[in-house]
Amino acid sequence: MNSKNDNKKLRESFEQAANIYQQARPDYPEELFDDLIHATNLNPGDRLLEVGCATGKATLPLAKRGFKITCIELGAELAAVARQNLVGMDVDIINVSFEDWQPEAEKRFDLIFAATAWKWVDPEVRYIKAWQVLRPGGHLAFWNADHVFPDDGDPFFREIQTVYYEIGEGISVDNNDWTRPGELHEQRDEIVKSGLFEVVHIRHFDWERIYHVDEYIKLLETFSGHILMEERKRDKLFNEIRVRLNSRPEKSVRRHWGAVLHVARRID
Repeated sequence: MNSKNDNKKLRESFEQAANIYQQARPDYPEELFDDLIHATNLNPGDRLLEVGCATGKATLPLAKRGFKITCIELGAELAAVARQNLVGMDVDIINVSFEDWQPEAEKRFDLIFAATAWKWVDPEVRYIKAWQVLRPGGHLAFWNADHVFPDDGDPFFREIQTVYYEIGEGISVDNNDWTRPGELHEQRDEIVKSGLFEVVHIRHFDWERIYHVDEYIKLLETFSGHILMEERKRDKLFNEIRVRLNSRPEKSVRRHWGAVLHVARRID
């Protein structure tokens, strides 16, 4: 499988997790949204475009703050769940890929944002299309939720690697590379290289969540690498995780999350 097909398969795999995605995936910190609004000078009523809303994890906090949001979501199941989660909000969800979406000619947005979705959009298309649909002086913002590993973090993740290696999935599953909080990769160079945006703000966030056994398994079931894993491998891995976490007094694991908020202004 070539890398483009591989990426397409990974990108489409989230459909299989639509029914558990909202519950299993972490909420982004409120502070991140406050920071985003401050960096972009947004006001309630401004028009936002979200690329890849999934089930509305990042949509809901911004909709509650009074913004009008158009969401582009590739997955039909994910879009359906998002519509349920966003009932009563000023949100329009369009079931199409960002690459194929045809915007209304006169419609311009104040902000385009993507939460743990920008990496799935074709790099040849994403900056050009974002530039085209933003108003002059409008902003682009994106961030991912990634696993980070503080020095005093839970040792479970290093210990469970022996099982990943046993099943032939090593540390490459979902690109786990023991990055510390504050050390996640910044995409400043990529933004500048587009020639269409200037970086105005970059900030690192980190937060921790405690997952009980079943919650942690559910979380793993929303990751593309685990969704597409062979069933026998996944069964072995999940059984081993259950055994190890159930042997702990608290029957849980502490997982540290990190995000790098990138904000860039459209060059007119």
